[in-house]
Amino acid sequence: MEEILEKIYRQAQDYFSNSPVIVLGSGASAAHGLPGMWQLSEYLKNNIIPNPEHLKSWNEFIELLNNGVDLESALHQVTLHPDITKDIIIKTWELINPKDIEVFNSIVASNAMLPLSTIIKKLFNSTASDLNIITTNYDRLAEYACDIEGYYHYSGFTSGLLRTKANKDYLKTKRKVNIWKVHGSLDWFRKENNDLIGLSNLESYPASLLPEIVTPGIEKYSKTHLEPYRTIIHEADNALETSNSYLCIGYGFNDKHIQEKLVNKCVHGNAKLLILTRNLTEATQEFITTKGCKNYLAFEIDNEVDTKIYSSLLAEPIVIPNMNFWSLSGFLQLI
Repeated sequence: MEEILEKIYRQAQDYFSNSPVIVLGSGASAAHGLPGMWQLSEYLKNNIIPNPEHLKSWNEFIELLNNGVDLESALHQVTLHPDITKDIIIKTWELINPKDIEVFNSIVASNAMLPLSTIIKKLFNSTASDLNIITTNYDRLAEYACDIEGYYHYSGFTSGLLRTKANKDYLKTKRKVNIWKVHGSLDWFRKENNDLIGLSNLESYPASLLPEIVTPGIEKYSKTHLEPYRTIIHEADNALETSNSYLCIGYGFNDKHIQEKLVNKCVHGNAKLLILTRNLTEATQEFITTKGCKNYLAFEIDNEVDTKIYSSLLAEPIVIPNMNFWSLSGFLQLI
C-alpha cells in the first residue's frame, strides 16, 4: 500500500504542478452550505405563485418535480411563461444570495481561510501570472478566495463599487485570477435599458434591476448565446484549449458549456485531469473509465470516512481507509 500511495502522491503533485485550470461545480459550493438543485426545486415550489392564466404549465412543472424529475429536466420538458421564468431567476437569487453573504460574513468575522485560497496561493508559487477558474456557480466563493490572499480577480467587469463590462486586459497587475462564470453571478444585474452592472454583496436590489443569472432548462442554452455569456464562454473555452491540466472540484461533467473542450483535450490531447468530489457522478465515472480519458486521478468519499481513488496508473480503484483526500482541504495534504 505504501508503494501505491507514493505513486498517487507523485501523480497528484505532477498534475498540480502543471498550473491546472480550476473547474468549480456545484459540489464546491455545497461544501460551504450553499443550496443545491434539490433545495432550489423545493424553494421554487413553495415560493412562486403564478398568475392564474399560467397555472396549467406551472402545475405540469410541479407534477414533474413531485414525481422525482430533477429541476433541469423538468424545465426542459415544460415551456413556462416568461413571467414565471423571471420569477425563477428572482427566487433563485433570493435563495442563494443570503447563504453567500453568510459565507462572506463568517470570513470577515473569524478571519477564516478558504481551502481554495490556499490552492490559488500554491499555484502562484510558480512563474504563472494568470490563473483561470471556470465555474457554473452563481456564488462568489472564488472571488472571496482571491481576496483572502490579496489577488486581483477579473470576471468580466471593472473593479470598484459600480462595475461595468470591461475587457480582461483593461487593468495590468502582476498576479490575476480570471473567473469565468458561464451561468452568471449573484452580483451581476441587467438594467431596464439592457445595460449590465456589477454590484457586490447586496442584501436586496432596486426593482428596476434583474439578477443576471442563467437558470437551468432551455433558457440556459438560449440565453448564453447573448452577452456577457458569449464572451465568457469563449474565454473559458480558450482557457481549456490552451491548458494541459485541469483540477475539477465538485464538478459532475454534466454541463455542455464547459466539458466539450475539456473532454477533447483529455481524450485526444493527453491532458491531465484531477477530480475532487464527494461522489463521482455516473457521467464522471464513465468518462474516466470507458470514454478514453488517458491521464486522470480522481478522489471520492467511501463509507463516509475513507477515500476511494481512481487513477490512470492503477488497474483498479483503491480505497484508503480513514483518509480524506476527496475534499479540497484534504487534497492539500497531497500537494
